[in-house]
Amino acid sequence: MSNLPWTTSKIWSVGVDPYDSDTVFVGTRPNAFRSRDGGKSWEELDLGVRMPCPIGTPRTTNIIVDPRDTRTVWAGIEVDGVYRSLDGGDNWTRLPDLGPDPFHGDIHGMALKPGPESAIYCTTPFGISTSSDEGESWELHEFPRFHAEDQRSYCRGMVIKPDNPNVMFVGNGDTIPGVTGTIRRTRDAGASWDAPELSTTPNSVVYWFAASNHVQDVMVAASIYGYVYVSSDGGDSWDKLQKEFGEIRSLALTPNN
Repeated sequence: MSNLPWTTSKIWSVGVDPYDSDTVFVGTRPNAFRSRDGGKSWEELDLGVRMPCPIGTPRTTNIIVDPRDTRTVWAGIEVDGVYRSLDGGDNWTRLPDLGPDPFHGDIHGMALKPGPESAIYCTTPFGISTSSDEGESWELHEFPRFHAEDQRSYCRGMVIKPDNPNVMFVGNGDTIPGVTGTIRRTRDAGASWDAPELSTTPNSVVYWFAASNHVQDVMVAASIYGYVYVSSDGGDSWDKLQKEFGEIRSLALTPNN
């Protein structure tokens, strides 16, 4: 057991068992660690990621403990696609490629839609990919490019609206870090997309989102270069806060108790 994984590994993601908060996963570069005692001790997990990748050593950018069956754990790798464990993280399998280009497997954001029509979603530099068969096959949706010379429409974070899993938001931009961006929204689980109104044009790709089951219809988004947007109408419109920051890489939304 390793007590302090971050002494030698950078942490890129965190996943917590929704029914047992003592079980925590952290994604590192290239693999992951697991704690069963709320972080007091850790064991390293070998996901089996392939090295090297186009960026050198892959990063585990997303970990999701499946609320349908917490023995199932999902991991998104930058750059090596999607991995899945069916035994709580002991053993892992790499799922089929998301597309022919290696960067189709450059996983940035990841989300699980629960319910009878469940789906797995991943964002990459190409757009958002959807699997309705537990990751065995993928369908890519690409967004409009910002400039004619752009190679692709770059996507980063994503979030599913807590009270309506058919409503999702994707952070989009011209590149990374980019000079402009927007928010893409679907209200029908990915069948169609629009771009809700933003009070100020982003100064980079929209990098991340935050939502909470305890704060109805409030959503938060951020650019890399310090713009924070808040929506209080479920994502229909987004107002930029006056306060700006240097760089933002993560967000959290909590009730104001």
